[in-house]
Amino acid sequence: MFLTPRTSSTWRLAPSPRWWPVNCHSGHALVSQPNGAARDQETKRKARPSCQAVLDRFDEQYSQELGDLWESARAVLLDPGSWQYGVMLNRFSIVTGISQILQSQGFSTLLPQTRGPAVLPSGPAAVSRSKCRAGKGSLLPPGHISKWPPNDSYLQPDIKSPARDQDLESEPSPGLSRPSLQCYIHPRPLRFPSQAHRLGQLKQYFLLNAASLLPVLALKVQDGEKVLDLCSAPGGKAVAILQCATPALLCCNEPDPQRRDWLAKTLESFLSQSLTSRVIVSAQDGRSFGQSEAGTYDKVLVDSPCSNDRSWLYCGGQQGEQRLKERAGLPALQAQLLRSALSAVRPGGVVVYSTCTLSSFENFAVVETVLNDCPEAEPEDLWEEIGIPLSEHFTFRTTHPGGSQTPHNASLQPHNAPSSSYRHRLGLLVVPQPGKTWGPMFLSRIRRRK
Repeated sequence: MFLTPRTSSTWRLAPSPRWWPVNCHSGHALVSQPNGAARDQETKRKARPSCQAVLDRFDEQYSQELGDLWESARAVLLDPGSWQYGVMLNRFSIVTGISQILQSQGFSTLLPQTRGPAVLPSGPAAVSRSKCRAGKGSLLPPGHISKWPPNDSYLQPDIKSPARDQDLESEPSPGLSRPSLQCYIHPRPLRFPSQAHRLGQLKQYFLLNAASLLPVLALKVQDGEKVLDLCSAPGGKAVAILQCATPALLCCNEPDPQRRDWLAKTLESFLSQSLTSRVIVSAQDGRSFGQSEAGTYDKVLVDSPCSNDRSWLYCGGQQGEQRLKERAGLPALQAQLLRSALSAVRPGGVVVYSTCTLSSFENFAVVETVLNDCPEAEPEDLWEEIGIPLSEHFTFRTTHPGGSQTPHNASLQPHNAPSSSYRHRLGLLVVPQPGKTWGPMFLSRIRRRK
């Protein structure tokens, strides 16, 4: 897989005899490791204390914002052994056997399958690719040694790694039914084994916090659309987008070189070569993207940098205190990214804004600020579309800090609109709870008026 220059800061993935790898926002997705390494990390995490400075700040803020929900959410965040993980199947690999293993172990599908999963054939092209090696012109530089970021994947020793139905990647047939995202979840914190990256072979599944799929579902990508993933690394949501549909273009933007390399690994591990003309990796500053590509995209996802509650709780003391100092500047950055996304989307298109924090300052408040600044932006209600259908699996909250039943800025609320309807339109917050340990995850969908 080649990288060929598209502009000075954007690169297109072009076909080559070589192949490429993956990643996603901290705490959203899990990077594969050998079973022994994963078990070692599990032991370390269980023995690793939380950062007291971060926990004290969370206690102060979230007890006010979440009320009674914070005590139970706090217990979940401080007990990594209770965390649940979803298994998203990869439609570009043969997964029939994996589905059977998951079901036999008590996993069930998160989403109703309205369209049957595609059965992908293998062929000579797949065999020839299995002999490829990274080198000159590939997405990874020659001699590259992968340095995977810290992993949240902890394997249970009594779960055996499933045998692959097919080691080799295969191309989708043009006559297959349209894709349908398949994610399996378990009612208990059962960890399905991760798959290591293997050159020239696609992974069959992606391990993740199932709440991270909700912004992708809210985006409602359709075949043939132009989609921008503005803050794409480590790449989990980009992979999920391509499980839902086949866009005409998916631009995965990440300005940081190290995270961009992680993003490239994610894409290489999960995406079919048939998508090489449709997926590009860009290195632009997300805050200025809307200026350089104004009105270009049908859908834009802003999975914004945020104070990731799960990972921040386990920072070292000095690192945690430093992050807390930087936390105050995050809402301004997030608002800039959201405004840029609204400029990059075409009139009539939609933007989904998401974070993996419980903080109202980075969630509802950012959305309200941008709505005040952008009269062409209109929030959309996600409650009936996502909140109600998935309330069996997720604990949603739509109120403002302190349980307020009305928005802070009443000028944004349409006349005669019920306050509950307006709150739903601002966004949904997934709060981790015992038995439903998904999240934190905030999502808001905004349409740019025509």
